[in-house]
Amino acid sequence: MRNRLHLFAGAALLAITSACSPGTSAPADPPGLPTLPPPLSAEGDFGTTLQTALIAARPGEIILLPEGTFQLTEGLSLDVEGVTLRGAGQGKTILDFSGQEGAGEGLLVTSDDVTLMDFAVINTRGDGIKSKGADRITYRYLTVEWTNGPDENNGAYGVYPVESRDVLVENVTVRGASDAGIYVGQSENIIVRNSVVEYNVAGIEIENSMNADVYGNIARYNTGGILVFDLPDLPVSGGHSTRIFDNQITENNTRNFAPAGNIVASVPSGTGVIIMANRNVHVFDNTFDQNRSAHVLVMSYSLPFTDEAYNPLPRDVVLRANRYGPGGNDPQGDLAPLAAALGGQLPAIVWDGVDGWGEGPAQAVNLSINEAEDAGFLSLGLGRYPIDPARMAPSPVRPEGTPPEEPAAVTLPHAPA
Repeated sequence: MRNRLHLFAGAALLAITSACSPGTSAPADPPGLPTLPPPLSAEGDFGTTLQTALIAARPGEIILLPEGTFQLTEGLSLDVEGVTLRGAGQGKTILDFSGQEGAGEGLLVTSDDVTLMDFAVINTRGDGIKSKGADRITYRYLTVEWTNGPDENNGAYGVYPVESRDVLVENVTVRGASDAGIYVGQSENIIVRNSVVEYNVAGIEIENSMNADVYGNIARYNTGGILVFDLPDLPVSGGHSTRIFDNQITENNTRNFAPAGNIVASVPSGTGVIIMANRNVHVFDNTFDQNRSAHVLVMSYSLPFTDEAYNPLPRDVVLRANRYGPGGNDPQGDLAPLAAALGGQLPAIVWDGVDGWGEGPAQAVNLSINEAEDAGFLSLGLGRYPIDPARMAPSPVRPEGTPPEEPAAVTLPHAPA
């Protein structure tokens, strides 16, 4: 387990080398764009100046933030369509909420066609930037960070779009979220790309959502790298059709610092990708390395639920053409005693082996493992929930799944491919 000094040293090193990573530097504007307006005044109470501008904005307006670090004590909100909120750069315009009063998010957006870009939000009491019911929203070249490192008192989510269609998150950096760095929930048509997530509990989480592409990201030093979940008793459920590809998912060994009771509090430290109770998930062309519990964990939802429409099992999952380095050498959490019983180490891919719930019949999970033979696999053979340890039957034999048709690439009306 990395100590806090090592964590801070890693963050400092990233800052020095950030020019080599995605998500850190916006390119110059191409010619032909409209002239930007003058920036807001940096004099006086900047929080009041900015909130007043957000309230008074006209649809389609660009609000330009000045360069500097600005101390804000109140959260911000935007409910005007088509607004672009733009700073001078992630390292140049910094909204610092260290003295925030109340526990809300730093910025809440509740309108469509909004673009947020080129600024940083740090040390919010609650979530960093949240959007709700905001279709065609763009998060671009943003940083959200809690500068004290992993701490259960940090805000839950860094970038947090929910209940939306056509969501674009690109070239974003998030550090220190006590739940998920980039979280997209109960949404449809999603792209998360070219971003860096580190020192969060979950790096990237796609939850109860449909049609998501997650690619070109670096997920490192989190508790778990990338999560695809479907949970019961939410307004939108039945998550499906997610592609996770061309990501670097490495060294996700940070201790789990989520507050007790959060669903991610059960994520074992050292997990690369977790797929839970979701359907038609394709994981391919990723690089996994040094995730100490397991590189990929496929599992069912294990808690009691009353949602009659909910299916707690993962279905139609494809793993193919991924690159697996060392890992699984120090399993954590609920995986630790299982690993101890099996010799102390877990292979790259672990499936809980659950294909039924309660008294219901067994279902076809359809797990397709199209990986090189040296990528180890283990079914824990748990059979069904509630678990009966006497029925546990571990097996290294890969299931004979039939790959479902891969979802089409996600296209968004407001973003080039």
